[in-house]
Amino acid sequence: MATVKKDDRLTNSQSLMCVGFAGVFSKTVTSPLEVVKILGQVGTFHCKRGFMHTFLLLYQNEGLRAFWKGNSVSCLRLFPYSAIHLATYKKIVHFHMDDLGRISQWRAISAGGLAGISAALITYPLEVVETRLIAQNCRESTYRGLLHTLSMVHRNEGFLALYRGFSLTILGAVPFSIGCYVVYINLDKLWQEHHFRFSSLQNFINGCLAAGVAQSLSFPFETIKRKMQAQSPFLPHCGGVDVHFTGMINCFREVIRTKGMLSLWSGFTANTVKIVPYYGLLFSCFEMCKQVCLYQNGYIVSPLSYKLKPGVDQSLGPHELQEVKHYLRNRKEQAQSSSMRNRW
Repeated sequence: MATVKKDDRLTNSQSLMCVGFAGVFSKTVTSPLEVVKILGQVGTFHCKRGFMHTFLLLYQNEGLRAFWKGNSVSCLRLFPYSAIHLATYKKIVHFHMDDLGRISQWRAISAGGLAGISAALITYPLEVVETRLIAQNCRESTYRGLLHTLSMVHRNEGFLALYRGFSLTILGAVPFSIGCYVVYINLDKLWQEHHFRFSSLQNFINGCLAAGVAQSLSFPFETIKRKMQAQSPFLPHCGGVDVHFTGMINCFREVIRTKGMLSLWSGFTANTVKIVPYYGLLFSCFEMCKQVCLYQNGYIVSPLSYKLKPGVDQSLGPHELQEVKHYLRNRKEQAQSSSMRNRW
């Protein structure tokens, strides 16, 4: 059994703010790797000669700003995605918890997968926009930002085009969840100790390892999804996709027939290189933001350390702690006024 831990010392808005800030910062720093990954999945001409050559060719053809194509949309999508994912995950987890607040690891991972699908359903059009912006040449752009892309895709291709490839998100969640589960059930054997004794560094390594294994299993589904998102008869070279297809199954067949099985993992090098810096920045930024919030809420003595404030019950929620402080302040004031009256 695994206990699902959440810090009740933060409000829901603070938790969302911490996740959002950490996500925006880590996405922005690692955006060049994300752009190269998506170009590899779509199969644009940049990626014909390997990982390093893609960077050089992209810079020569589109300049430095090309490495941040679609980043603003990706960061914007992060906030509704995180809010929906967090709310859905908590509801599912609480539904399956036992009387002691525990839940099996498999159910916790499955809850994460279901929450991810729910969040993706609402925010999927933004992912389509991100793919279109990245796949195009920013010096000869067809699309000019989020709203223009949404309106053009809807007008030229219909509303369903904004959800093209969504079924692959659902299919890809299965191997992704299996990958996470396989890693986490073997962590005790890997570290030769129980999971509740893991340090922060061990948890970070565990997260990177789980992400690497899970993404490697689900990567073919994401590759086909990106091709389906990018392809359009209204764009030059059909959106830059390296194969032409009529649907999901046909896309799998055409990719394997013309490019080979390994092409389903095009862009995987960039994705693998991205894992450690992305999750490292995500983890460290979240912890920094969390420390500031805990300091503001009155749980720790400084925003620069996790040293607990003496005399503060850490089990209380932020609103409960404020009520206790207010009650103690009123009692102190009443005691002082009573003392003054006795003196007179």
